[in-house]
Amino acid sequence: MSTIAPAIVPIAPSARVKLQKKTPGTFRSTLTNHFVDNFVDTANVALDKTPDPGTMGRAMDFDFQQMEPQDRYRLLTNFVGPRPIALVVTRSAAGLVNAAPMSFFNVFGHDPAILALGIQPRLAGPEKDTVANIRATGQFTVHVVDAALTETMLICGLGVAPDVDELELAGEQTEPGVAINVPRIKGAACAMECRVERIIDWPKRALILGEVLHMHVRRDCLDAEGRYVNPEVYQPIARLHADNYIHSDRQTVIPTPDLAAVLAAAARRRGTEGQ
Repeated sequence: MSTIAPAIVPIAPSARVKLQKKTPGTFRSTLTNHFVDNFVDTANVALDKTPDPGTMGRAMDFDFQQMEPQDRYRLLTNFVGPRPIALVVTRSAAGLVNAAPMSFFNVFGHDPAILALGIQPRLAGPEKDTVANIRATGQFTVHVVDAALTETMLICGLGVAPDVDELELAGEQTEPGVAINVPRIKGAACAMECRVERIIDWPKRALILGEVLHMHVRRDCLDAEGRYVNPEVYQPIARLHADNYIHSDRQTVIPTPDLAAVLAAAARRRGTEGQ
């Protein structure tokens, strides 16, 4: 493992944080559940001070080419978020249905309509059922997880045997696909039927690009004209880090600034700096 400079940890005044040793040189905070690398050299430490103001704006640099994969994962998933969650339904070559949540997921185009999934193998090495099924059939259905699907998402993320139907385990009813031979969850806010456009493989990651062939949207999730989402009804959740999620039930309109006003403000700043 590479040596990482001691972390500068912002701690609120009088906050006491227990750091417990996880691996040599690495400690886990019981308050934040984050790792702090090479911070101290004892197993349990209490912090009871305000950080030095002179260090608060200092950047920390991490050389990803030298870091262990799990350290890269921790930083990426802590800072790239919130991430939408795909509940991916597949069918094996033998006809068995599988469902699993994936937060390395997003939309990457509309013409063609492309979704992307990034899926790593199991810790022991074999591919996950989702990837194996997609390779075998070239098809999958994506549900974007909303508040109503939260419990189903968590159940489908449990490590069950390949012959267990996670949707049945979660008590969900299904309907057949229209464009592909993969079912969708009955009554779900939205479901996108996809066929594989291509798969890009690394030793420990498969990047699956799927073209959306058909999309199902529950009527109340759209406005009266059927063109835009109804935010009062459709409220997706998103992944932050570890077991932390965020709900979209508090949406804010942020208007685009006027370009002329932005250019004028920039010109004033340049004039002030030149004096």
